[in-house]
Amino acid sequence: MQAHAKPWAYIALIYFICAVSLGVYMGASHDHTLRSVHAHLNLLGWVSLTLTAVMYHFFPKAGQSKLARTHFWLYNVGMPTMLVALLLLMQGHAGAEPGIVVGSLMTLSAVALFVINIYSHRA
Repeated sequence: MQAHAKPWAYIALIYFICAVSLGVYMGASHDHTLRSVHAHLNLLGWVSLTLTAVMYHFFPKAGQSKLARTHFWLYNVGMPTMLVALLLLMQGHAGAEPGIVVGSLMTLSAVALFVINIYSHRA
């Protein structure tokens, strides 16, 4: 794998173990109130970041760009912000909702940068 794609794969693995651990906890406790956090960990953490690593492997110019570095930090600050706020909201802390908004908008912006980056370096 290209060196610039590896950080994405490594972080995807962290999200994977977190998602599986949360799933095991929910199953063992029979408390599934955090299922939305579990789903986001799996899809936006494990799956999306693994696919991002693959895309940056196959589009090395995109993976080595300044846009990729911005994408990386925006995504990896936005996602945890959104996930922690979502976890708090699911536990009854209504004041966490602004964190979901901020984290979600950061994550959306990062995804938009990713799409722009891939299309800009597709040749």
